[in-house]
Amino acid sequence: MTAINPDTRLLISHVEGHRDTNDAVALFRDEELIIVYGRTETPLYKGRGRKPYPVRVPLEDLKYAQICKNRLNGRVIEVVQRVVYGRQDEVLRLLDADEGGRINTSYVERLNLTIRNSSARFIRKGMNYSKDAEIHSKAIDFFQA
Repeated sequence: MTAINPDTRLLISHVEGHRDTNDAVALFRDEELIIVYGRTETPLYKGRGRKPYPVRVPLEDLKYAQICKNRLNGRVIEVVQRVVYGRQDEVLRLLDADEGGRINTSYVERLNLTIRNSSARFIRKGMNYSKDAEIHSKAIDFFQA
């Protein structure tokens, strides 16, 4: 999975995995969206029990959407989009959604293709084929740099 800035098409982060919830959480941890784009807020104390701890909340202007492609036998059967932060109409406008409200994923798909074509690590049985997941991840880090 990859995370990019749609304006600059800059590769922000990547996580190798199986496109499941655990890998998405790992991508979010790598991004640390709330830590970077958030602020500390202390909930109101209601006079009973311990005082609440401060929590990180997203800034009001943070916009973030997620696209999940459900597959069956290698074919996409359903595309689910979800707005994680921000108002849906504003996020769709910023991401140049079409008339049906579908978010365009061509930038990240093109980036994935560029990574696959630019790194010999993705070619099976080639001389540079990655036999170890950690080394493969480091090769993508190098490409990202």
